[in-house]
Amino acid sequence: MLRYASFDIVFQEIPGEITLALNLSGCPNRCHGCHSPHLQQNTGEELTETSLSNLLNVYKNAVTCICFMGGDGSPEEVLKLAKVVRQFHKKVAWYSGSCHLYENAHHCFDYIKLGKYIEKLGGLNSPTTNQRFYRIENKTLIDMTSNFRTQNRV
Repeated sequence: MLRYASFDIVFQEIPGEITLALNLSGCPNRCHGCHSPHLQQNTGEELTETSLSNLLNVYKNAVTCICFMGGDGSPEEVLKLAKVVRQFHKKVAWYSGSCHLYENAHHCFDYIKLGKYIEKLGGLNSPTTNQRFYRIENKTLIDMTSNFRTQNRV
């Protein structure tokens, strides 16, 4: 069961998009130096097709993209909920800590961040990061990680 601990409208996680970011709890990755360790606990409201649709109805005119922040403990549920977002004609993103693309994810998402957070390598804005941010276009992963580095921002 997926749960979300919080949500917010954000502007930096997905370049060029106004994003409703859903902070999913129950993260199994336990990354050292995690910036959101509270999301390792299984807390918050259950995220179902109905609760997601309700959020989308409230914010549909304010956002262009929905991003699932986490959810690696239940990837099948994230994939299922991504299809709900598609019904609202919004772009869909996933910040996953997995090192590989889940099967069929290229059908469900416009953007995906892959890679476990390794503190000494830094996050997406670090030139040494192991994490990668991709735009998915025609089942092809286009690496956009460099867009997160300060010197490349407009």
